[in-house]
Amino acid sequence: MAHDFVKDQFHLDAEGGRLGLQIILTLLGGTLLIASAVAYGIYENNDTAQLFAAAATILLAGPLIWTAAMEILHGHQHMNELVALAVLAAFATGQYIEAGAIAFFMIISVLIENRTALGAQKSIESLVRITPTRAFRVVGDQEEEIDAASLSPGDVVRVRPGDNIPADGVIDRGASTVDQANITGESFPVEKEEGDEVYSGTINLTGVMEIRVTSAGEDTTLGRVKEMILQAEQTKAPFMRMIDRYASWYTPTVLMLTFMVWFFVSQTDPTEAASRAISMLVIACPCALILATPTAMVASLSAAARLGVLVKSVVNLEAARGLTSVIFDKTGTLTTGSLEVSRLAPAEGVDGADLLRSAASAEQNSRHPVARAVFGVARKARLELTEPVDFEEVAGKGVRTRIGEDWVLVGRGTWLAEEQISDGARGVIEQIGSSAETEGLSVLYVVRNGEFLGWIGLADNTRGEAAHAVDWLRNLGIKRMVMCTGDRESVAKRVAEQLNTEYQAEVLPGEKLELVDQLKGRGHSVAMVGDGVNDAPALAAGDISIAMGAAGSDVAIHSASIVINNNNLNRIPFLIDLSRRTHAVVLQNLALGGVFVIAGLALSAIGYIPAIAAAVLHVVSSLIVIFNSARLVRVGEEIEEMEAKGLDRKHGQRAAARSGSGDGAAAGGLVPA
Repeated sequence: MAHDFVKDQFHLDAEGGRLGLQIILTLLGGTLLIASAVAYGIYENNDTAQLFAAAATILLAGPLIWTAAMEILHGHQHMNELVALAVLAAFATGQYIEAGAIAFFMIISVLIENRTALGAQKSIESLVRITPTRAFRVVGDQEEEIDAASLSPGDVVRVRPGDNIPADGVIDRGASTVDQANITGESFPVEKEEGDEVYSGTINLTGVMEIRVTSAGEDTTLGRVKEMILQAEQTKAPFMRMIDRYASWYTPTVLMLTFMVWFFVSQTDPTEAASRAISMLVIACPCALILATPTAMVASLSAAARLGVLVKSVVNLEAARGLTSVIFDKTGTLTTGSLEVSRLAPAEGVDGADLLRSAASAEQNSRHPVARAVFGVARKARLELTEPVDFEEVAGKGVRTRIGEDWVLVGRGTWLAEEQISDGARGVIEQIGSSAETEGLSVLYVVRNGEFLGWIGLADNTRGEAAHAVDWLRNLGIKRMVMCTGDRESVAKRVAEQLNTEYQAEVLPGEKLELVDQLKGRGHSVAMVGDGVNDAPALAAGDISIAMGAAGSDVAIHSASIVINNNNLNRIPFLIDLSRRTHAVVLQNLALGGVFVIAGLALSAIGYIPAIAAAVLHVVSSLIVIFNSARLVRVGEEIEEMEAKGLDRKHGQRAAARSGSGDGAAAGGLVPA
């Protein structure tokens, strides 16, 4: 292809574009070409103009002809030879300005192609800019500045406001706000505190943090993102493979048609025959066709990466448009993956704040997820808690402790039934148990001094955008959406009813795989969506597999064909919509390229397109394809704007909540039974 010689001769690399010798020769050749055109208008004797034009042709066409000759000698038949033959024919017949102009416009065309659309330069350049080069490593009480590439797991680095985080790690000390949009695609900075994970290349905005490195260099999330972008851009879509397959006979066919036109026209006008043949050779170089698919794919990959969606292969991007069924894992995919207090039911005569205070005081020393959820709600409600005495945690059952002068038990109903509680408390717990669990809640009972104080319902709540994402998928024509979970029936039913999807409960990983195979056997194109860890077999079986919230997850990146670095389910319908738009743009580009070649050859054959006009039209057709594809880069901007506005509102609400005070107001937000 014509752009190949530019890659070889112009020495442009992804780190900034170093000007090579060929750039200088092109500028000099272009200047001489302009001087030749001016000389034709000034001097009566055209020898000076011809001399300038010949020199310009040698400078401009030399690399192109050399590259075409090397390709032929090495048995690599591309389409450079068409343009090379056109330039040689024009030069041999004394049409020096035409020869130089053809070479010049071809170089301009392929420069635009190379720098605007082809290859991974643009994507990788943006990643290179955010890749940290220096780090401040903490050794004892001392701090030393080192190359980020020399960091290793276990090192501790200090990151100040405005610095890029030099490696993946966990915050040992400090807290800050981090902009991690370049990794996860999140529209708003994220609050980070001790114990939270951070990623290389993200930007520390506010506080000073000391981070213990878990992975560095190419092993970081940023390194894997760069690897995936390169991997995706080096793959070929079916349209691209089709062009490669037919390239071997394209050039001989064009040469045969050109020879036929030259042969018949030369019988009456040899000069006109040469001119038409040259125009046909220039028009026949199918750069618009060659650019049709890769420009669209690269633009789509850029749009997807901007929203935190990483596609391993353009084949997967293309396959997404044909999906008819989506299987979701529940925990961590459709739901947040962590229990939250959703119901507070004090017994008659008991204040809701008193129930929550007693439970949270008893649970505050436990590391169990249920205990942390209760403690977290009490903290948000700004309740004053009492330190427990004689604390005892019974694994998998509950806690027993003394709060002030009162003995408090918090735990499962079956465990409390075995403890020394009143008959009335035991009866109430048995009565509540069956009804609460049918609502899909995990229930925590609270007993104080043997008497029933109330119960707290916890649930793994659905993500805020889950319902919108499912509705969007339905509007896109996805026929079946099935939620699979290992959870019990009542929990699965509650989530499925909220999202209006099918569900299968108490499903083992192997049974998820069977469901994928069943749907594929019925003619569905299936996407499996999971967290990339326990869903690996089903992910591998889907037509495409999508790992959610996979930033930093090796398992997800290796098991899924598409990785979404954040937990936003809207990225799934966005991906399908992007795939369909990309396919439409590719078809438009191919139609344009095909019409240009066929119509151009016909018009050149009958003498309507001169050689210089053919070169200009070649540039124009390539630019139209590039700009048409570039429209895809903006897909998803409305999602970013919507999320940014939503997050602004959330931050405002949080600020308002922090400015308020009082236990009663906070506790009042909890709905009693």
